[in-house]
Order: sequence, then structure tokens, then C-alpha cells
Amino acid sequence: MTLLRDTVPGFDRYPFSLPAVKHLDQLAFHPAVTFIVGENGSGKSTLLEAIAVALGYNAEGGSRNLRFGTRDSHSPLHGHLRISRGYRKPRDGYFLRAESFFNVATALERLDEGPGGPPLIDSYGGHSLHEQSHGESFMALLNHRFGGQGLYVLDEPEAALSPQRQLAALARIHQLVKAGSQFIIATHSPILMAYPDARIYACLPDGLRRTDYEDTEHYQVTLEFLRDPRRMLDTLLDDEA
Repeated sequence: MTLLRDTVPGFDRYPFSLPAVKHLDQLAFHPAVTFIVGENGSGKSTLLEAIAVALGYNAEGGSRNLRFGTRDSHSPLHGHLRISRGYRKPRDGYFLRAESFFNVATALERLDEGPGGPPLIDSYGGHSLHEQSHGESFMALLNHRFGGQGLYVLDEPEAALSPQRQLAALARIHQLVKAGSQFIIATHSPILMAYPDARIYACLPDGLRRTDYEDTEHYQVTLEFLRDPRRMLDTLLDDEA
């Protein structure tokens, strides 16, 4: 992926002022799994949204064929990206945006109320996504809608998943990778980003930098807390500090 810097109206305005965008030139994705990680407000979700829209996905989530909109809030960044495609065209694709997956579920129900072919919900396991917990609906998407040989863009998929479900999601991602799929994932989860041999980019004040799993802040903070939670809590909750 290349940011067409000559077309940017100015790096002093949103979203081009975000660290993940301001210093961006090119970004090379792993053929299997690429993670984009960083603090809140660093620009990772904005960047992922732009990648998804540039690939032809709906800004609120879904496949290329799912077209709906509840609020036009995506940034213009996608219009300044050039994404190079490999020789093999994906047979499937999807953009999962955790914060707006409710809207996707609603759009599916509305479309299924009209005339046409088989119900769309059949591709998600046949059970209404609104009649499942948020985490169950995410897993229904992974287990039923994602079919392999696809390009899947996931924005914080761990948002509704327990640690055990995150492990299940990791196993399902691996199945899909073995079936020829590619993933681009923005996440805060040290469980998900542990996927073997994945490429990890950290959103830092000076831009995106490739990093190792053990060097991510997510891994280090989690490890430090689990090693001695009492010590960290005593420090955090010290009223006299």
C-alpha cells in the first residue's frame, strides 16, 4: 500500500495529521497476517477503515456487495491510497468493524425481509445476529461467513470476545490462513497478535514501525501485570502517590 503524498491536501489536517498517516509512505503486508497496533487515537482504526474502503468494502463493514449507510463518517483517506494486488485475486472478502457490526446485522435483516434469493443470514449460520451476544455474532461471522481464499480486514475483533473466545478466533484465523486467506487486523489484544510469524506494525509518534511481538507495549504491560498484579495495583491505586 502506498500513500499518494502528492495528492494530500495538507498534513496539518485530519486524518492526514495522525501519526499513522503523517509519516506514511509505503506499507508492506504479510501474505498471511498483518497486525496494526497502537494507542487510542494513534490512527490505526482510521487507517484500517481507509484500507477497507479503498479495497471496495462498505465503510461500516460487510462485503463488497453489502451497501448501506447509517452515518457517512469515514475519512477521505481512502482516496489517497494505492493498494497493489497480487497475482491471485481473492474469492472472498469482508470488513469487520467492531463498533458498527450492529449496523451490519440490522442491514442484513432488512435485506432478508425483501424478495430475492436465499436469506443472507444463512451465510452467517442461519441464526439472527441480533439474537446472539456480540461475541457470539462475531464468532458466527468467523465460523460461517468467512470461507477461505479471502482478504479479511478486521478492526478490533477482540472487542466483544472473552479471552477463551479470542483463542478460538485465533484458531479459526489459522484455519482460514491455511485455506489461502490473508488478514489485516487492528487490535489491542496480546492474544491475537501472538499469531506465529505475523507482521506487526506499531503506531508510534513518528509513524508506523515494524516491531516484534515481545516488544509491543500490549505484551509488555500485560506480562508485567500478570507477573505481579498486586504490586501494580498498589502503585496505581496508591492514594498518596
